Amino acid sequence: MSSIDPDEIARFSRHAQEWWDPKGVWSPLHKLNPARLDYIRETVCEHFKRKPEGKPFKGLSVLDIGCGGGLMSEPLARLGAKVTGIDASSEAIAAAKAHAKEQGLNITYMCGSVETLALSSPKAFDIVTALEIVEHAADIGSLLRSAQALLKPEGILILSTVNRTMKSYLLGIVAAEYILRWVPPGTHDWRKFLRPSELVAHLEKAGLSAIDITGIKYDPLRDAFHLRQGAVGVNYLVTGVKPHTFL
Repeated sequence: MSSIDPDEIARFSRHAQEWWDPKGVWSPLHKLNPARLDYIRETVCEHFKRKPEGKPFKGLSVLDIGCGGGLMSEPLARLGAKVTGIDASSEAIAAAKAHAKEQGLNITYMCGSVETLALSSPKAFDIVTALEIVEHAADIGSLLRSAQALLKPEGILILSTVNRTMKSYLLGIVAAEYILRWVPPGTHDWRKFLRPSELVAHLEKAGLSAIDITGIKYDPLRDAFHLRQGAVGVNYLVTGVKPHTFL
């Protein structure tokens, strides 16, 4: 099985040149990035007993699944991690490589499927991220099993996605796609959104244990997202850990 949906990849590839335009089609991800990065930094530092100052990820290996143009790969590299980004869109990978070169960042980017990478590089990473990806995956089980295979024992998988609620339909589909025009209409399929309980069940089937669920809430007055425990009605993050015994 493959987690790649060709229609989704084609849709994302059409806007590959806009990845680093904060006012372009990917502006919602630029707005989300500070909150997502805060969560990843806090979670990684707590799990691996690191101090958050300086380059707390030094010595840690990270795989960024569905990296797109590198919006999260780059800040993770700046935190000191050895980062690999993978995406099924060759256009996105080209944009990511070009921008990393401009920034003088040493990031390994590859175009392909996470399933293929899992076969060639099992237990290679301390941390795997899959941000705003599961709602676009053709097979969530395949994606999570591959992510688990790529993690070292006691490694962590960090996911961010959208809940399947009426609130997410009104804000994430109607408002974001058709009123505010944050993203092109048809970017999301509400039926593919996962409730936290459903995502946790998928994690468990893949051999991972969920250790945290945190909401992301939008503040329209500040035009910014921030973390909030319990506010999982629209966007949320989940962390899963690979047990040491799961070799």
